[in-house]
Amino acid sequence: MRAPLAELRDKVAGFRAAAAAALTALRAGLEQRAAATAARELLELLLDTSHVVSKVEKLIKELPTAPSDSSNVEVPSVDKSYPSNDTGSPNVEAGTGVRETQSILLERIASEMNRLKFYISHAQNLPFIVNMEKRVQGATKLLDGSLERCFVDGLEHRDVKVIYNCLRAYAAIDNTSSAEELFRTTVVSPLIQKIVPQNYAKAVAGVSSDELEDDYQQIKQCVEKDCKFILEISSSANSGLHVFDFLANSILKEVLSAIQKGKPGAFSPGKPKEFLKNYKASLGFLDFLEGYCSSKSAVTKFRAESAYTDFIRQWNVGVYFSLRFQEIAGGLDTALTGTISPVGIQENQGKPKTLLLKQSIKLLESLQSCWSDEVLVFSHSDKFLRLSLQLISRYTTWLSSGLSAHKTSDGSSSSPADAEWALSVPLEDFIYILHDVHSVIGELSESGNFIRHVNQLLASCPIEVLNLVKQSILQAVEPLKELLPAIMNVMIGVIVKKSNEDLKHLKGITATYRMTNKLPVRHSPYVPGILHPLKLFLDGERINYLSEDDKTKLRRGSADKITAIYYELVSEVVTVARKTESSLQRLRQGAQRRVGASTDASDNIISDTDKICMQLFLDIQEYARNLRAIGIDAREIDSYRALWQCVAPKDKQENIQF
Repeated sequence: MRAPLAELRDKVAGFRAAAAAALTALRAGLEQRAAATAARELLELLLDTSHVVSKVEKLIKELPTAPSDSSNVEVPSVDKSYPSNDTGSPNVEAGTGVRETQSILLERIASEMNRLKFYISHAQNLPFIVNMEKRVQGATKLLDGSLERCFVDGLEHRDVKVIYNCLRAYAAIDNTSSAEELFRTTVVSPLIQKIVPQNYAKAVAGVSSDELEDDYQQIKQCVEKDCKFILEISSSANSGLHVFDFLANSILKEVLSAIQKGKPGAFSPGKPKEFLKNYKASLGFLDFLEGYCSSKSAVTKFRAESAYTDFIRQWNVGVYFSLRFQEIAGGLDTALTGTISPVGIQENQGKPKTLLLKQSIKLLESLQSCWSDEVLVFSHSDKFLRLSLQLISRYTTWLSSGLSAHKTSDGSSSSPADAEWALSVPLEDFIYILHDVHSVIGELSESGNFIRHVNQLLASCPIEVLNLVKQSILQAVEPLKELLPAIMNVMIGVIVKKSNEDLKHLKGITATYRMTNKLPVRHSPYVPGILHPLKLFLDGERINYLSEDDKTKLRRGSADKITAIYYELVSEVVTVARKTESSLQRLRQGAQRRVGASTDASDNIISDTDKICMQLFLDIQEYARNLRAIGIDAREIDSYRALWQCVAPKDKQENIQF
């Protein structure tokens, strides 16, 4: 079998060699074909490039030889407010035909130039292309110049078809910025210069103010009359002209440049009132321009333009807020460092809900100022909310410091500067303080006008934001509510302190009935004076500024504390008297036992302690009648019941009567 197998192996090897040679030849042929195809494509590309360049040059040369040169056509004045080409004058028709023919040729040339750029981008660095660069640059320069003249001519004559063709040409060669700049310099700039003065020296001299509102109104009219036509052309459906943004790069850019040159002071926040007026007018002008955007995407594109961001960047609202902060917060701080002075009494008699103290009036004015149309910037409303909360906190701190200083005023320590007012304020002025705190809390409550006004201004915000704003204000008022009992306690403390002056005379009862046969028959002279400070305070004219609930709290709180002190003094006097009486009695009994005398006679004599208790009993009965005169039942006071038990006779201790 060896010989047949060797023969078969040789045949297979020969077939394999033949197949390999055929495959190699096939590959070489395919490579040659691919190379030939590539060379052919490159040759076709170069031929197309040469053809397009020649075609462009030919079309450009044909531009001056259009049916008639526009420079030789007499064009009468045309109503520029009407954007159609219809007219009855033959000369105008000829001129219109020239412009339209040129614009059509230019659009065709621009389309060819676009194709030429595509060819060149795919055949870069080839000697043939390098040699054609000068021809391409020359054609591009001629196209730009011719397109510029045709576009300007179309703008001057309001030729819609010419403008449309020129814009399509600019879009084809991706040179939208040139069209926008030409429209700006040809149409927009002359109009704006008539409205906004370009001579800064005249503006400084007072020929024109820095206010922009009137200027914007005139500019809006010009945009509506002289710029609307191109905005409609560029935004028309299926036109392919949406790449243009004449709103930002022509109109807004020129307006910004005119303001910077003619009215640079309009951007200065140094005059907050004028700055805010100009800023709001500018935002209104931007809203007016956005009204020409046909879709949300167009609005987004308009806001993303550099001209828009540059315009917004001119308005330094952060500095404006800082100046307003110093003005508002500084005004309140100045009012709080002064003395307490009721300024609203004469103006607001018969209106107990109005504010009385200048500090409280200034607080409310400051809060209202934060959210007034003359101050608030909506984009910085979060900062004005923070300022409002800081104003409330500053007022609360001022009041709290004063109350603390008044409570600890013993001359041993110095008080803060904003707490000195409380050291010299009379008792009656605390009525004004309590009244104003109630009024401020009511104004800042959920049902008050302040929160309602803030929510109206922020109505465009989500409901979650409005709830957070409301809760933050209510939370800022909570510390102020907590000061109400402290104010009441200060008033009660002053009244009790004055009553103590009369209660000190109670200790004289011991000397009056010590070692005498005198018996008490009426109450002591000091008793009517105990409640005199409270009664005098309640009978004053200013008490009408307190609510009935506060009057009741003041009356009952003062009576409770005075009665408690009264009980402590009486208990001390009775205790000392009884101890003294007990000691004297033991001494007397010891002396009598030594001499053998009887003690029966001394047992029937009324002791000094009994006489003191009898006098005190008469006093507390009169005191109870005085309490009843101011509307308080003494039996409802725990200290009075203890007082009664301390001095009343044993047969009357169970039933309090007076």
